[in-house]
Amino acid sequence: MRSKTLFEEIRASISNNDEEDRSFWRPVLPWGGVFNIKAERKAISGSPVYVQISLKNTCTIDGFLMILYVILRDNRGFSRELAVFLGKQFVEHFLYLMDSCNYTTVKMLWIRDRMSGRQYRSEIHQAALEIDLFGNEHENFTENLENLMSTIQKSLCTNWSCPARFQEFLKTTISIRCGGLREFSQRVFCHGPPPFVILNMQQWKSEELSYVPYNLALCQYRYSLEGATLFNKEEHHYSAAFQIDGCWMHYDGLRGNNLILLHKPPELLLLSSLVYIRSSDKTDSSWTH
Repeated sequence: MRSKTLFEEIRASISNNDEEDRSFWRPVLPWGGVFNIKAERKAISGSPVYVQISLKNTCTIDGFLMILYVILRDNRGFSRELAVFLGKQFVEHFLYLMDSCNYTTVKMLWIRDRMSGRQYRSEIHQAALEIDLFGNEHENFTENLENLMSTIQKSLCTNWSCPARFQEFLKTTISIRCGGLREFSQRVFCHGPPPFVILNMQQWKSEELSYVPYNLALCQYRYSLEGATLFNKEEHHYSAAFQIDGCWMHYDGLRGNNLILLHKPPELLLLSSLVYIRSSDKTDSSWTH
């Protein structure tokens, strides 16, 4: 008999939850981490040697890793689709490590496989390498999803004398901005509709989850809100919220009880991104774009 996956444990905890204790029974994907390396007996002359890697400020990838795990476990077919962009071995190893609670190794997998050395700071302290991921979560995660969300969009300026009246944009991420005088065509995905999309909401004025759309129509496919990442401006810290069986949970790797069932959106947090998953049905004429 196989053991339960982490996702199955979290799902079971929701149904067994009571009002007095709304947190998951153990920490999930805690902030930071220490990765131990088996030291070689002899070091190559002149090469730095370290037997431990210490991770700092991992919240810039933690929230998205948590949401990615929930999406893949809750939508079986998405693993195969995502493997086209990230590699089958990466997807399988990622799920295995999460279910095995090897959380620091999960983060190291993302750092080594998806990030470049320019995206983080690293220093050697005696026999330990310190990797600091302080920064912006969209730079550390969303921009490393290869061509998953690559889109082409055309725009037309309403000013006839505009020197760049017609423009065509090729983007690998999706940012939502308010205002402007340009008319945009419908966005077209370069590689077909992805299993999920991440909308960069940092420029959006409203930060309350209750005001965001729960459904989108993109490239004739329906997308439903699955999660969001949130930003604490005072702590310069990211957290995440996601749905399982219609129930919202808040994940914050910096806290002791870091996975909590929500009855209302977290307060005093800014909206950083929205994550939508593709539904099985195509849109019909009643959906607006």
